[in-house]
Amino acid sequence: MESIKNRRTIRKYKQDDVPAALLNELLEESFRASTMGNMQLYSVVVTRNAEMKSRLAPAHFNQPMVTSAPVVLTFCADFNRFSKWCEQRKAVPGYNNFISFLNAATDALLVTQNFCTLAEEAGLGICYLGTTIYNPDQIIDLLELPELVVPVATITVGYPDECPEQPDRLPVQGIIHEEKYQDYTPSMIDQIYAYKEALPENKHFVEINHTETLAQIFTDIRYKKADNEFMSEGLKKVLKRQGFDK
Repeated sequence: MESIKNRRTIRKYKQDDVPAALLNELLEESFRASTMGNMQLYSVVVTRNAEMKSRLAPAHFNQPMVTSAPVVLTFCADFNRFSKWCEQRKAVPGYNNFISFLNAATDALLVTQNFCTLAEEAGLGICYLGTTIYNPDQIIDLLELPELVVPVATITVGYPDECPEQPDRLPVQGIIHEEKYQDYTPSMIDQIYAYKEALPENKHFVEINHTETLAQIFTDIRYKKADNEFMSEGLKKVLKRQGFDK
């Protein structure tokens, strides 16, 4: 698919509406994704209302795509629906545990990627927001998610109003391991990251952030240890709150 080869993250959208029929068709097709035990452990909350998008924005650090995109989709790990079905059919569910959350989160992320691929092939643009698991408690409150439901991914959707450069990718030989994992030597690391480090825009990031290396932008500025630990604690509390703590 050429749309996969040429994909890029879209953060600016035309204000043309995404027809509900098209969106529902793409979502239905995305639900053909592989799923744990054919249980379909996911739900999707569709947000179109401007006020609701504005209320969602703080959970995503007020990234402008949340309010400017015609549609915001929140993909959730969901064991609520399946557990209720079990209870109504004289079966006792045992899915209030961490492994069940991982199974449901995996299901939801498989569907998310299916949707993104299908949406881009249909001419839509998407932006994946990794902030969903940083502030899940806010999203849970706003979307009124019950126990055993946790948001794991958010996608903004609309018709593109930009055509940015494609982001760089590591060479395949740095990612693929034949038969067994081959750990990386210092020289291999140098080779794998050489192209990324040599890009003018990345050299500019290093310069304006006054760091010595590109890696330090990730460790010292963008994804700091203290922030990771703080948000990890928050996610643990959310999993307990939503019933995945056994």
